[in-house]
Amino acid sequence: MMADDAPYHAPVYFTGADRTAASTLRDRFAALMAPGSNPAIIFVGSMVEGPVGPHPLPQYEIHFLAPARDGVIALIEQAGLRALIHPLTDDDLADHTTLGHWIGPPLVLDQSVLDPPGFNQGVARFGKSDF
Repeated sequence: MMADDAPYHAPVYFTGADRTAASTLRDRFAALMAPGSNPAIIFVGSMVEGPVGPHPLPQYEIHFLAPARDGVIALIEQAGLRALIHPLTDDDLADHTTLGHWIGPPLVLDQSVLDPPGFNQGVARFGKSDF
């Protein structure tokens, strides 16, 4: 079990066919960041139109704390989109593989760009920036 303040990350993937659904969901997550809504939703990134980092499809990022995990999963599932929900630990490879939870069919990620164990740049980016 992760601590209540444990950071999580979810790239939400989209294609041309489900771009509108992805954009609508992104707007919904952004609304959850409004004061008084959900303080566990920390960051909603821009829609990235091509592959970036280990991600082979267009995607956007959501950063959130552990208490929001079940709600984030439920909203992504309701939208019918594909995503990888994972904690941000000091092991980037484990975060994207053994610690990750796929919604929808898993994708083959480019593991060659992931940080080595003990150093995870995603932790430093938590709540701040896109790729």
